[in-house]
Amino acid sequence: MDQRDASVPTISRISPFRASATTFGALIGSGFRRYATYRQATIAGTFTNIVFGFLRCYVLLAVAEEAVGQRPAGYDAGQLALYVWVGQGLLSVIGIWGWTELADRIRSGDIAADLLRPIAPVTGFLAADLGRALHAMMTRFGPPLLAGAVFFPLHTPARWQTVPLFAVSVILAVIICFGCRYVVNATAYWLQDARGPITLWTLGSGVLGGLYFPLRLFPQEVAVALWVATPLPSLLQTPLDVIAERDGPALQAGLVALQAVWAVVVLALAGLVQRRAERRLVVQGG
Repeated sequence: MDQRDASVPTISRISPFRASATTFGALIGSGFRRYATYRQATIAGTFTNIVFGFLRCYVLLAVAEEAVGQRPAGYDAGQLALYVWVGQGLLSVIGIWGWTELADRIRSGDIAADLLRPIAPVTGFLAADLGRALHAMMTRFGPPLLAGAVFFPLHTPARWQTVPLFAVSVILAVIICFGCRYVVNATAYWLQDARGPITLWTLGSGVLGGLYFPLRLFPQEVAVALWVATPLPSLLQTPLDVIAERDGPALQAGLVALQAVWAVVVLALAGLVQRRAERRLVVQGG
C-alpha cells in the first residue's frame, strides 16, 4: 500500500524500514509533546530534585571528610559532588519511578486497543518513553547540575571519550529502565493489580541502582555481583561512574558495553512477557 498521500505514517510494503523508522520517530515526538504540556510539574520536579541534591551532597561530602587521607569507594570530593548532581539531573531522564501506564491500561481493559495497532506495544511504549526522556534531558537535567556547579567544586571530566561514553550510557540506561518498568507493569496481566510489584521496584531500584549512594561502598564482591547478575546498577551507577571518571578508560567502555548487553536482554524479556500475556488473553477470551 502506497502511503504517499497518507497523513499518518504507517508501515508500507514499498519501504518498510523507512516507514517503520518514520513511525517510531513520530511516536518519540508524540511522547515529547505530551510531557512538554506539564510545565508547572516540570518546574516543581526540578526544584525538588535540587533540594534533595543539597541533602545528598552534604551527606556524601561528610563521608569523604571523615575519611581523612582516603578516597571513600575510590571517589574524591569533586567526584562525589558530580555523582550527586548529575544523578539528580538524570533521575527524571531515566524515569525510575512513577510509570504505571501499562498496568493501568491492563486493569481498565484499554490495552485491547493497543493490541489492535500495527505497532507492537513494547515498541510503541518505548518510543513514547524515549520522547519523555528527551524532554527531561532538555528541561530537567541542566538546572540541578548548574546548582551543583555554583555551590560545590565539581569534578571536570579530563578524558575526551568520557562525554560521548556518558551520552551512550544515558541512552542505554533509559532503554534498560523502560524494559524493567514494562516487565514490572506487565505483571498486571496475571495479578490484575500490579501495585505490589511496582512498590518493590520503587524501593529496590533506588537502592540497588546507585541513587542514594554509590554501590562501590559495598564490598567489591557484592558490587560486582550486582553489576553482573542484575540490570539495576546500569540504571544510574554506570552513567554516574562514567562521567565522574571513577575508573580507567578500558573499564569505562566495559561498563557501557555491559549496559548494551542488559538493554538487549531486558527488551527481549519485555517482548517475551508481552507475547505470553497475549496468549493468556486469548485463552481467557479477551
